[in-house]
Amino acid sequence: MAISLEKGQRIDLTKGKAGLSKLLIGLGWDPVSAGGGFLGKLFGGGGANIDCDASVLMLDNDKFTEKKNLIYFGHLKSSCGSVKHTGDNLTGDGEGDDEQILVDLTKVPSHINKLVFVVNIYDCVRRKQDFGMIQNAFIRVVDQSKNEELVKYNLKENYSGKTSLIAAEIYRQGSEWKFAAVGEGTNDTRLEELIRRYA
Repeated sequence: MAISLEKGQRIDLTKGKAGLSKLLIGLGWDPVSAGGGFLGKLFGGGGANIDCDASVLMLDNDKFTEKKNLIYFGHLKSSCGSVKHTGDNLTGDGEGDDEQILVDLTKVPSHINKLVFVVNIYDCVRRKQDFGMIQNAFIRVVDQSKNEELVKYNLKENYSGKTSLIAAEIYRQGSEWKFAAVGEGTNDTRLEELIRRYA
């Protein structure tokens, strides 16, 4: 059974699980229904879809050092093959994961000590959108070999006015890998601004 984490909590992913190497990181969210009720649906209230984009920053000694270490909808796979984004979801509609990232811990280069999972809203300024318009956001870690959910973190805070989200980290500690539930909302409006936090 998956372990449910709260903001700020950490957990060992690999300790006692010698064979654990291939992870599926699922991120999900639902748009808050705008316009409300039957009439809102009938007349299409609510404006543009909210297009959330999940990305991974591969950090070297906690720093973002090279553009190739950003995995997102425009660069779906790391050159080392350790991180692979399965593609962009433009609306957040439907059940389950909205975007998925595959991680092979055995292929993560030794100089990379941390993977940071972030979500930002595409074109948020022009569309006047923020994470207050999103609900039921989560990040989860699945053992791919057993199709078993290991960890789930529901991001329950009020992120009104926030335009980016640092959801979680998977980081190396000695020979083990750990997961940290971060859940920090920021006012960064573009991925480039978010990356500068790790420069």
